[in-house]
Amino acid sequence: MSVPQPLTGLSVIADRYDVILCDVWGVVHDGKVPFVRSVAALHRFVEVGGTVVLISNSPRPRGSFTTQLDEIGVDRAAWSAVVTSGDATRAELTKRAPGPAWRVGPERDAGIYEGTGVELTDDLSEAAFISCTGLFDDANDQPEDYREGFADCARRGLEMVCANPDKVVHRGRDLIWCAGALADVYAALGGPVIMAGKPFSAIYDLALKEAGEALGRTPDKARVLAIGDGLPTDVLGANRQGLDCLFVAGGIHGDELMTAEGRLDPDKAAALLAQAGAQARYVLKELIW
Repeated sequence: MSVPQPLTGLSVIADRYDVILCDVWGVVHDGKVPFVRSVAALHRFVEVGGTVVLISNSPRPRGSFTTQLDEIGVDRAAWSAVVTSGDATRAELTKRAPGPAWRVGPERDAGIYEGTGVELTDDLSEAAFISCTGLFDDANDQPEDYREGFADCARRGLEMVCANPDKVVHRGRDLIWCAGALADVYAALGGPVIMAGKPFSAIYDLALKEAGEALGRTPDKARVLAIGDGLPTDVLGANRQGLDCLFVAGGIHGDELMTAEGRLDPDKAAALLAQAGAQARYVLKELIW
């Protein structure tokens, strides 16, 4: 079992990297407020000449996602570019236009369909595929609530295009189900699922393209650091891309990896990574400089 190197802060390794691909939810904010020290760490990396690309499994395209960052209070000086799962998924939607698609998800995600040519329907008998951005009501719905509706679609062999591979996120103190949890239900019914966000390559291709435009050259992957708190998304995604990874252990897995005194237990972090078949070069409780 490989134990990730515990860091006192990002500053210890900052000179080894030109680019950071940083997860957002759970690392930069909790859906309600920014993590001040994490935002400051990214800002400092930019100040010393680094490029930060925020890479999120949000189903929203980058325009509306950037607005959300502003509303939460994430300083724009802390990042150079933003790439979302919504951006990466739009290409999959366009391939399937005009559909129609049975849209599963809240109205706030409607921007993902703009310009794709996809038509939407509420009539399952008309649907050519499912487009899933999340639960209709993520404050009250449960993934199992969707099983009956999904069963007929799975029998018909309809593809589900899932715009957010995340299964859960924290919103403040609450755990909120995401589209990835619905994709699990659909896959268990035998339905085919297509995803483009983390850990899949499409979103990393976009992120590295954005990084290259900011740098003015193609990034050297050996000098790109991925930061995140999600094992099946951030860490495994970095592993598949051959990128060094900084695992933020106090995020979604925080309760599992702390001592009784609230300090990070690196051995517990290493065991959890090994259980997931994932590797991280470094580990921090929270992203700090």
